[in-house]
Amino acid sequence: MLNIKLFIELTRLNKPIGFMLLFWPCIWGLTIANEFNSELKTYFFYMFLFLLGAVLMRSAGCIVNDITDKNFDKLVERTKNRPIASGKVSVKLASFYSFVLCGIAFLVLINFNFFTIWMALLSMPLAFSYPLMKRFTYWPQLFLGITFNYGLILAWIAITNEIAIIPIIFYFGAIFWTLGYDTIYGYQDINDDEIIGVKSTSIKFKNNPKKFISFCYFVFISILILIGLLMNFNYFYFLFLFLPIGHLFFFQIYKLNIEDPTSCLSKFKSNNVLGLLIFFNLLIGKIL
Repeated sequence: MLNIKLFIELTRLNKPIGFMLLFWPCIWGLTIANEFNSELKTYFFYMFLFLLGAVLMRSAGCIVNDITDKNFDKLVERTKNRPIASGKVSVKLASFYSFVLCGIAFLVLINFNFFTIWMALLSMPLAFSYPLMKRFTYWPQLFLGITFNYGLILAWIAITNEIAIIPIIFYFGAIFWTLGYDTIYGYQDINDDEIIGVKSTSIKFKNNPKKFISFCYFVFISILILIGLLMNFNYFYFLFLFLPIGHLFFFQIYKLNIEDPTSCLSKFKSNNVLGLLIFFNLLIGKIL
């Protein structure tokens, strides 16, 4: 039982917000690519595969992140008790877990067309190099956005077997979404991070955090509007955009207190609701 508990802590399976933030862009991509006047079995099957893939790859990514950051994690109050940092799980065992998770994820991946498999494999170096970025640049959140939203592109390709400008534009907007929410997340540890020398957008924009986050979310919302126009969505799509807009600018920004880690965490976690709202918006635009 102890090993199971440590494995869950190591892979953050007890914190589903991480894999859900990886999953929502996949669902957005599937939804804009799918034609709902045809068979839905493939759509729901791919939805399940992407959820499984998100859980597996996020779990493997957490392990790689904790191996890379074990010395930093020991110095941060919030992360010092993580299994690797605390010595409860060895690097060798953690690496084995990560290898197994990636192997299972590959078995999920081969259910897609060749183009999707190839594009997914191309993204692997970027996904596993992300934890190193905080050592060299103030923009690790940008690399996280590039990695975390890549599923939007893969989902489009899985349905259409081709690439197009619409998912690329959407992907660009989603990167700014991640830039915003992960900057909020970073304010939980900003004091410790500054002491140990870790870089982030949270530190870079600490004097004007809401201005930067507002800019990120403005770009994201603008892209959502553009996607609606490019895809000739009905007016209900644009009408109901007030829900994600209100959520982002009122709840996440206006009510954010960067001095309060609890406030930062709650605003970060609320992006699961945001992902759901946008999913419903896309369904409204496609179906009604």
